[in-house]
Formats: sequence, C-alpha cells, structure tokens
Amino acid sequence: MTTERQQQLNILKDRFLIHMYRHPSSSWEEIEEKLVKNEQLIDTLILMEQTGGEPDLVKTPDGSYIYVDLSKESPKGRRSLCYDREALNSRKEHKPVSSVMDMASEMGVWVVDEKLYYFLQSIESLDLKTSSWLLTPKEFRALGGALNAEKRYDRVFTFHNGADSYYASRGFRAYIKL
Repeated sequence: MTTERQQQLNILKDRFLIHMYRHPSSSWEEIEEKLVKNEQLIDTLILMEQTGGEPDLVKTPDGSYIYVDLSKESPKGRRSLCYDREALNSRKEHKPVSSVMDMASEMGVWVVDEKLYYFLQSIESLDLKTSSWLLTPKEFRALGGALNAEKRYDRVFTFHNGADSYYASRGFRAYIKL
C-alpha cells in the first residue's frame, strides 16, 4: 500500500473513532478490511479528502454503509460549478471551470440527492454558510433547473436555480458505497 493510501486510512480511522454516532454498531477493523481490499475505493476517498469533503462512514436508514462528505460547509474544492455539461455549454461568458456532474464522474462518486441530504442533516448540521447542489430529478432538470439545499435557522431548505448558475459558496456533496 502506498504512503498516500496509508495516510488516508489513518485520517479515516481518526474521523471514524471521533464520530461514532454517524455509524453506530460498526467496528473500524471491519471497515478497514473492506477498504484495504479495494485500493480504488481508497483513491476515491483521497480525491474526496483533497477537495475538502472530509468523508466519513454513515449508516443509512436502509442499513447500508456509505462514505459521504461531512465537511461543515460545502467542499471548497468543488465550488463555483454549474450543474451539468448542458448547463456549462449553454453559458456564453464567465463559464466556470467544470460542472457538478462532470466532476463527480471524474472523481467516481455519486452526487447526494435530496433524501440523503435531509438524512445527513438529521445527523449533523451542514451548510450553515454555504449551499450544496443536489442530484436533480430528470423531469425537473428538463425544465432548465437544478436543486440545491442549505441549513438556516435550524431548518433545511431546498431551493432551485437555473442549472447554468454557479456561486462561490455553492459546491456539491458526494458519496460512495462501501
């Protein structure tokens, strides 16, 4: 195992032990064994870490385990992006460097949807100063919009914008299945 992968495992272990409430009834040894067997998974977690996501293990309501971005604010290295390639191509000037969907694909991650976002907010208060793009249903996207969400006043709000918009304070949260 490379030094970089070992360093990422150490970060994940520390975060795992500090935040046990995110993954009750799980043991680091079992998780580490699964990670060590899949170096591509570790490489993806390294990308999530490098872009500011602070990924940690979460046990979802259906009992499955995912690694998901749990940084307090939307990951810094994944902000100022429009929603998808179609939106990026439609911009005539001041184009962002990429789109949420393109970057997620390049990283090998899934974009958090509204249901998962609300679940994450029930575990941890996130996006108190920023917002995050959400995976948008195709029928909504076909109308030109895309969803985003944030937490203010102890409440989670879901909003919409044109998919071609982008903001310095809006990024996206991602996850991978364990």
